[in-house]
Amino acid sequence: MNTSSTAQFDLVVFGATSFVGQILCRYLRDTFGTEGSLTWAIAGRSQSKLDQVRSELGLDAASLPALIADAADDTALRELCQRANTIVSTVGPYALYGEPLVRACAETGTHYCDLTGEVQWIPRMISRYEDAARASGARIVHCCGFDSIPSDLGVYFLQKEAEKRFAAPCSTVAMRVKAAKGGVSGGTVASMMNVAREAASDSDLRKQLANPYALCPPEHGFTARQRNVSTPVFDADFQAWSGPFVMAGINTRIVHRSNALLGNAYGAQFRYDEAMLTGTGFGGRMKALGLATGMGAFLAAAVLPPTRWVLEKFVVPKPGEGPTPTAQKTGFYDLRFIGKTEAGESLQVKVVGQGDPGYGSTAKMLGQAAVALVQDVDDKVPGGFWTPASLIGDALLKRLPEAADVRFEVVD
Repeated sequence: MNTSSTAQFDLVVFGATSFVGQILCRYLRDTFGTEGSLTWAIAGRSQSKLDQVRSELGLDAASLPALIADAADDTALRELCQRANTIVSTVGPYALYGEPLVRACAETGTHYCDLTGEVQWIPRMISRYEDAARASGARIVHCCGFDSIPSDLGVYFLQKEAEKRFAAPCSTVAMRVKAAKGGVSGGTVASMMNVAREAASDSDLRKQLANPYALCPPEHGFTARQRNVSTPVFDADFQAWSGPFVMAGINTRIVHRSNALLGNAYGAQFRYDEAMLTGTGFGGRMKALGLATGMGAFLAAAVLPPTRWVLEKFVVPKPGEGPTPTAQKTGFYDLRFIGKTEAGESLQVKVVGQGDPGYGSTAKMLGQAAVALVQDVDDKVPGGFWTPASLIGDALLKRLPEAADVRFEVVD
């Protein structure tokens, strides 16, 4: 198994030339430098593109090594793993390009994290490589970006506060997006469209996508019926209308997996849902209706080849495209969580992040998650497929406010 004492690098950024990979590299340079306690390198398939990234960072080969490996080259990926304690991957859509690296990490004992939100891909990786990861000691953590750290850590933080105040967890939690500002990249859109394309031709996958416990271990035993906000709903707790939230499909499933991996810490009948607040009155209801209609229309168009071609050609950003640097910095999000215990006590917390949710903030969260894998996890923790909260929750609650502009606060 690779360890920080035997691996050449603590951390390798695989996919450093991608849109979010470049943002991540700038963040690592600005936060950790290249001559401090963290040794890191960049990796990808194109030497010239890696050289360009390094040049734009104002670094040279001596300060930031560049390693060559193609996402489909098993031999090169295993060699890459032998040189790294932890690999953070930004190469998506992961369902198309991600499996070989996950397999290599699981088999070589190299820790791994990524920012996938592809709910159809994660269970495949767990079922195929969990045994190998446990045997090698590799700790693998998906969903370390906006999907799903704010949701996963928001619930984790709320439940820790509930235990302090009420000596009991909240049996129901609702997350609502109060406000958010940010763009979307071509990589994210490509991943969403690939999920829709796969589901259109696979009835078993459609059933899996409808299962709120799809990411939980087989023996989870959860039976609580989960709410799915897919149409306009008046939310009494927030006194406002709400509509569907595009990330709910992955976030809710990560939260339920965390509950299972934490030994049912939130309760065997825990219920959790997410939605986006759209305002009060008639205007709020119409915005919620527009949100639901627009999301449904996009997914329907992504399924059919002719309309999918139109979307890809004329409407959505292409892979490698995304928000401008200014938009990345000026974006933000404000998420509110209300939890209630079986005894009726209630608690509200908020997660507030500065930076474009999907990119400016995601790069910071992903970077801190990767470094937490290197520096904060006890050597005795076994290998396997974890979630952010279940493996590095306490570390992230400390790291993110200090170094990633993500705050977790109780709302009085």
